Amino acid sequence: MIALLQRVRCAQVEIDHHCVAKIEQGILALVAVQAEDSQAQIERCCERILNYRIFADQEGKMNKSLRDIQAGLLLVPQFTLLADTNKGNRPSFSHNVSVEFGQQRFEQLIETAQNHYHYVQQGHFGADMQVSLTNDGPATFWLEV
Repeated sequence: MIALLQRVRCAQVEIDHHCVAKIEQGILALVAVQAEDSQAQIERCCERILNYRIFADQEGKMNKSLRDIQAGLLLVPQFTLLADTNKGNRPSFSHNVSVEFGQQRFEQLIETAQNHYHYVQQGHFGADMQVSLTNDGPATFWLEV
């Protein structure tokens, strides 16, 4: 599982001009499911997202996690993170997982996050989403489990 974490001041997802998810300060996580992802990887990815220390403490150091500051988490499926960009001028998606597998694992991640944290919002798997955010820093981190 890959999660591209963005520390945000705010973020939202719109589908057909309707806001379906919104957070203020927190983490926007763009998530890609890989073929070998199991429930163990989902649990580990969720724990890393919730506990990753990317928020400033009193001294301005990245020492606080999402849990520490009790901010929002917005999970958005993003299969394009798996694109093969090694050759040519067009990304290849030949190694992606099936839609059914990806959706199942993403839904398991949502459920796991909701079981471990109180404020979780989500994008919709397979939808044409418009994601907007104000990146705080900017601060963006690549996690791979």
